[in-house]
Amino acid sequence: MGHEYKRPDLITAEFDRFRKLVTDKHRPIQIIWAGKPYPMDYGAISTFDSLVNMNKEFMNCAVLVGYELWLSLMCKKGADLWLNNPRVTREASGTSGMTAAMNGAVNYSTQDGWILEFAKHKENSFVMPVVDPTLPNHQQDQMDAENMLNVLEEDILPMYYDHPDLWNSLVSRSLQDVVPYFDSDRMADEYYQKLYKIQNQEKVLHPVT
Repeated sequence: MGHEYKRPDLITAEFDRFRKLVTDKHRPIQIIWAGKPYPMDYGAISTFDSLVNMNKEFMNCAVLVGYELWLSLMCKKGADLWLNNPRVTREASGTSGMTAAMNGAVNYSTQDGWILEFAKHKENSFVMPVVDPTLPNHQQDQMDAENMLNVLEEDILPMYYDHPDLWNSLVSRSLQDVVPYFDSDRMADEYYQKLYKIQNQEKVLHPVT
């Protein structure tokens, strides 16, 4: 979590439902927030501080600071579900979800950024229903928070706990789908084919004299 638009506290917006979720002894979960707000993003700093204080109540929730490459790798290797819930139209890409998928984590996201090119709901990831991005921020947040918890309670947790074979198939599909298109080999080849190679062909056709 870096910018306020990422809404790292969105999962806590309906706090009674959140508390029930993280204190459920039959389907225990652990929630970890990791990141560091940008120095001048005071909204994100305030959210970060609130999460730190809130998590003192729950033994299975934590906020990890100093989010650099080493911590990023540790989180992605250990995560079952990778949550990203920016306000739609604000996410440039969301590259952390790509590398999370490459490490076996299942993406759960709003429909923005790279996820639009990748996600197939309940096949290789989970996506929240679309909310009108022209609505005021507080209305978007309210609707997204409700949708987020609905999918968690009705789709994600039942699959994870009651149908591990389906969950494992989803993880495998995610791994298969993410590598061919979202790795650096494809990117470098596309740069060569579409940019470098074309430019050099034009130089041959129209040599500089």
